[in-house]
Amino acid sequence: MSSELRWHPFLKEWVIVAEKVQERPVLPARNVCPLCYGGVEIPKPFDIAVFENRYPSLTKETPDIIPWEDDLYKLEGGRGVCEVVLYTMEHDSSMSRMPLEQIEKLVLVWEDRYKDLGSLDFIKYVFIFENRGEIIGVSLHHPHGQIYAFPYIPPIIEKEIISSYEFYNQKNKCLFCSILERELSEGVRVVYENKHFVAFVPFYGRYPFELHIYSKRHLGSLPEMTYAEKIYLAEIIQKITKAYDNVYGFNFSYMMVFHQKPVKGEFPNYHFHIEFYSLHRSKDKIKYLAGVESGAGTFINPLPPEESAELMRYVIRRL
Repeated sequence: MSSELRWHPFLKEWVIVAEKVQERPVLPARNVCPLCYGGVEIPKPFDIAVFENRYPSLTKETPDIIPWEDDLYKLEGGRGVCEVVLYTMEHDSSMSRMPLEQIEKLVLVWEDRYKDLGSLDFIKYVFIFENRGEIIGVSLHHPHGQIYAFPYIPPIIEKEIISSYEFYNQKNKCLFCSILERELSEGVRVVYENKHFVAFVPFYGRYPFELHIYSKRHLGSLPEMTYAEKIYLAEIIQKITKAYDNVYGFNFSYMMVFHQKPVKGEFPNYHFHIEFYSLHRSKDKIKYLAGVESGAGTFINPLPPEESAELMRYVIRRL
């Protein structure tokens, strides 16, 4: 059962149609978790494990799909790779509770998968991400992330590339470096900083507690980092996820997404960063993406970025 790519004619972007996703298990009992040691996916002990998703949105081969195109619609095979990354054998752990050394190893695994998947001739973009929490849509609680290797550049990344190119042509400098410089100079939205990275709540944040991590050095992807930068990346990820879990005293739900340059072509103006999105707008209220966000594409953030940054800074000082 192959995946399909269907072209959206007026948004000018691909939509994935993947029936296999319907078969994914949803929140099974802890004693039958397929990601635990001895479960369906993991027959032997592991430190960090990576394997192809059993219920993928994209498939390596699409033999049953015949591409076609007319003056309105277009269909292609959804050729790509979907992987699952298991962070630890500990079912009840999380990024915020794992030893720093484990996150350091995880960064190296992410780098390896970026390079390996990016070497495939039909892959143009490698997207590393984690969904955490039931309100985000997680179907398995065991600590894990995912990697989608796309046959095209996803639309949000494409918009960032276009914006960074236009800004450089106008200002002769990096858009992301300029944002980082502005946030550091104002300081009010900066949450945490180490030797090589800065975490801040962006001025234009669309989600409550949205937070971005920028590399201080202009670079485009994990393989361009020094070993020291990778170590500090692990440290700031741990610090931020710990802060999230201490904002309201419960396991925070979030999306963590890596924005890196595409794996094919030259993109000198692109800048590595990680974005966190959350739907918590208070201890007992959820921010839903309803009509205006989903139908008009305009986000309404009920929590001013400066307020969420202040709370995150307060939490980090108390860790």
